[in-house]
Amino acid sequence: MTAARVILFAFLLGFMCPAWAEVAVPQLTGRVVDQTGTLSAGDVASLNDRLKDLETRKGSQIAVLIVPTTGEETIEQFSIRVAEAWKIGRKKVDDGALLVVAKNDRHLRIEVGYGLEGVLSDVVTHRIIDEDITPKFKAGDFAGGISAGIDRMIRLVNGEQLPAPEPEHWQAPNLVDFANPVVIFGVIIVAGFLRGLLGRLLGSAATGGIVGAFTWMLAGSLATALVVGLFAGVAALIFGGLNFGGPAAGSGPYRRGGGYSGGWVGGGGGWSSGSSSSDSGGFSGGGGSFGGGGASGSW
Repeated sequence: MTAARVILFAFLLGFMCPAWAEVAVPQLTGRVVDQTGTLSAGDVASLNDRLKDLETRKGSQIAVLIVPTTGEETIEQFSIRVAEAWKIGRKKVDDGALLVVAKNDRHLRIEVGYGLEGVLSDVVTHRIIDEDITPKFKAGDFAGGISAGIDRMIRLVNGEQLPAPEPEHWQAPNLVDFANPVVIFGVIIVAGFLRGLLGRLLGSAATGGIVGAFTWMLAGSLATALVVGLFAGVAALIFGGLNFGGPAAGSGPYRRGGGYSGGWVGGGGGWSSGSSSSDSGGFSGGGGSFGGGGASGSW
């Protein structure tokens, strides 16, 4: 009985030890995650700009991860775990790719999503590693190797026929969300001036038109501009504004008998144009799937 317990304990220990040895999947904090301090801030910014541009134009996502080691796992096991956790690439398009470098292990891998396996095939990714990345790694130029590899991947993805990226989503105006003091003050000034110049109805309509026009220029979306402009016009009509050069002495902000009769009463509402996660300072995968395609290498 004792021997059976020892065997069972050894079996369980052997089963659990690999799990304990696994290196945790790093948090996805950006398109480039460097846990080794290998890349300078300028290197990261340059890579991020190119990868962001690719996503904006093509919809595809490529990410870079540099870790000290993959522990007891092979680079292939670790990179597919990361790919499955990060979900780089668009859902159902699966146009994501991940470059993983285990610096102390001297191993690297390009993991490719299902949707890019045609253009970034196993043979092609192996050539990228051998021809563009590892020669520079052997010379100690890690930033140059990663940059060269990413540039070649981007060029190849650029030539691939992929579904066009979806336009940025806009969010409906949110009364509770209007907390930007600069925007509030700007709308107050515009609404008050136009109401005083054109009257309550025309001034409010003009306010909505001006705000909508600026929104169109900034967001590039006519639908967003129409919604935001309508909201601003209604807000100006309901809540009023500071009355600059108001019509009559008895009806303006200053009345006979002295005292300020009030201007903007309870400013309300605001808007926000939708933006991608990258635009807001963060980055997240789009739900892409991976099946183990790609290639590995060492230097």
